[in-house]
This record gives sequence, structure tokens and C-alpha cells, in this order.
Amino acid sequence: MTDKIVDLYLNIPETRKKWQDFLVSKGINNFGSREINVIDHTVGLIDDNGKLVGTGSIAGNVLKYIAVTNENAVQGARFSQIVTALQQYLYSIKCYHSFVFTKAQYATSFSHLGFNEVARTDEAAFLESGTPNIDDFVSNIPNPYKGKNKKVAAIVMNANPFTKGHQQLVELASKENDLVYVFVVQTDASLFKTDERLNLVKQGTADFKNVLVISGGDYMVSKSTFPAYFLKSSDELITTQTQIDAHVFKNFIAPSLSITRRYLGTEPFSRTTSFYNQSLSSILNPEIEVKIINRFQANEQVITATYVRQLIKEDKLAEIASFVPNSTMQFISANKEALQTRIRKGMNINGN
Repeated sequence: MTDKIVDLYLNIPETRKKWQDFLVSKGINNFGSREINVIDHTVGLIDDNGKLVGTGSIAGNVLKYIAVTNENAVQGARFSQIVTALQQYLYSIKCYHSFVFTKAQYATSFSHLGFNEVARTDEAAFLESGTPNIDDFVSNIPNPYKGKNKKVAAIVMNANPFTKGHQQLVELASKENDLVYVFVVQTDASLFKTDERLNLVKQGTADFKNVLVISGGDYMVSKSTFPAYFLKSSDELITTQTQIDAHVFKNFIAPSLSITRRYLGTEPFSRTTSFYNQSLSSILNPEIEVKIINRFQANEQVITATYVRQLIKEDKLAEIASFVPNSTMQFISANKEALQTRIRKGMNINGN
């Protein structure tokens, strides 16, 4: 018996239905737009009878929706065929580094195919294959105090956009530590694109000489890239995502950079971020001290990037100046039309 790898085009309704029915038969039931819309490529495994016996997809460099039948005791071979086909597709587009988020019980199967485990929870595992890997990521980050007894702290932010609240949090951390790493989450699922946010953070922290602004790369796990199709609920997604994120930071990033403290802002409006803070505190302490700082205010209003984005939508630019540094204000003023166009085209401005 010889199974054959074929490309599956999910924009064809009949193909999409067969693919979805197959995954449902394997216990996968989440086909929401958050999961489906990011898929770039899908393959299927067809047996001699023309039956779909396996499938897998690629979103960016993340493998997802992988499932195979176990008929005729060939599950391992079919699994290997699917994963190999997906990686060959990535190689064809010159991408030599891939990730998989999967149920914890399947981590060993991926390990047998050359994936290395980065983090694990009771429910899920996060693995990677190829280069540059997490060791390469941390080795490329400046580490001026390596081996020295200095206070090194970290802040992770989306900065969508960078506000005076972000700026004041960085200033506080800079006064209390010898060095502060500010990691900016890398994802273009925000109103302000990745390079725009990174530049605004650099401009807004330029006066703090002991602050290094670093792209979070692939290792500050973003909810936009974390697949949830194999999880049962949104609560389980939040729990799993935050635990994976915390373990990656604790086990790889913090020890490599001598980070012993992490700063968070309180979150009075977002249940997700509030839960994230609790999860980080639970996992990082006591090895890494977690300091949760009350949100800063301006004009008796809590400063949030969400509120700034709403003001952009409502074309109330004059009100924004109280909540953002001059560099952010200048960018918003110069790019107002582009930002508002992104919103009109459906960019979600809620959340963080």
C-alpha cells in the first residue's frame, strides 16, 4: 500500500468539507476564523482507495491540524509523511525553522522527528525544529552584565501603541535596576504593526540609558500565533498560553540574560491580562521576582493603549496627547489616515 501526499485547497467547498469531516472524526472540532484564516498551506494523505487518511497545515512557520488514521498499523509512518511534507513546503519557501503546539501526549512523536521541546504544561507542549532556535535567539541578545552581580529586570509589552503608562513603567524599572530588557511582542495582528511598535518603544525609552529594547521574536508567545484548535475552551487557551509563555521565559530567557525580576502592569479591564499576571506570578516566583505595578493615570483616566486606539477610531486626536509620549503622538498624527483605514478594513482594536 502506498499513500500519496497531495495539496488540499481549503477554498474549494468540497475539499474543505472532506478535510473538516476527517478532523472531526479525529476529535478536532475547532474551525473558527482565528484558526482557519491564518492557514497558508494544507496537505492531505490519500490511500490507494482515494480515501483521506491524514492531513496537516502550516500557518506561518507553525504546524497545526495534524491528524492521521491508525488503520493497518501505519499511524507512525503516516504521521512522519505529513510532518515531513509540511517541513519540505517550508524549505521550499526558504523557511528552515518551525514550531508545533500540540497536546502533551504527542510531544514524543514530534521529538522522534527531530523537534526539541521548549516548554510543556499538563495539556500542551511547545516544540521547535531547525534554526535559528531559542539558543540562537538568546545568544544574539546583548548581555553586558553576564556573570556580574547586577540587578537585571524585564518587561514584556505589546505597546499597541506605546503610551505614557508604558513609559512610566519602564522608567520605574530603570530606576530600580541596573539593566532593563523591554521585549516587544512580535506579531502583526495589532493596529500598529510590529516594526512600528518596536520603533515607538525605542523612541519612547531613548532617555533611559540602562534600557535595551528587544524584539520578542518567536518566543514571547502571542495569542495570535498560539494555536488553540486542540483545546476545549477559551479559558483553557488562556491557561495554556500563559503557562507556556511563563515556562519559556523562566527556563531559557531569564537564566541566559541573568534576569531576576519581571515587571507587570495591573489590568483593571482585561480578564485575560489579569489572569496572565496571576499565572506569571505563580510560575516565575520565587526564582524570578514578579512586581505588579498599578496602572498610571492621566486626567483621572487609567492610561491604556485600548483607549488610545478608540480615540484614533473616533478621530479625537487632540485627546490622545495626554496619554502618549511626543514620539507616539507624532507618529499617530502623521499616520492617522493609514491607522483609521486599518480600522475600517476590520482591524480589531479591542483587547490589549
